Amino acid sequence: MIDVPRALRIATETGDVRFGVNQVRKAVKARAAKMIVVASNCPADALTGLGDVKQFSFPGTNAELGAACGVPFSVAALAVVAPGESNILSA
Repeated sequence: MIDVPRALRIATETGDVRFGVNQVRKAVKARAAKMIVVASNCPADALTGLGDVKQFSFPGTNAELGAACGVPFSVAALAVVAPGESNILSA
């Protein structure tokens, strides 16, 4: 089992991560997203029909997901395009 908040922070710092529902949709449409992380309070219909991209349900709220990524704003969803030095794709 990996430490998801730590893996998210490393992916944010060393990889390519897109924040927000609109950016997630764009990354999936461009087939760039390798994984999607969704906060527990993200609306269920916000990310419907995204195909077969691996999804991870973050147990915390959008504020907690933003804090885990080390950014000063709430994050309802994010797309991992390149994990960098993180092992987040094994979550």
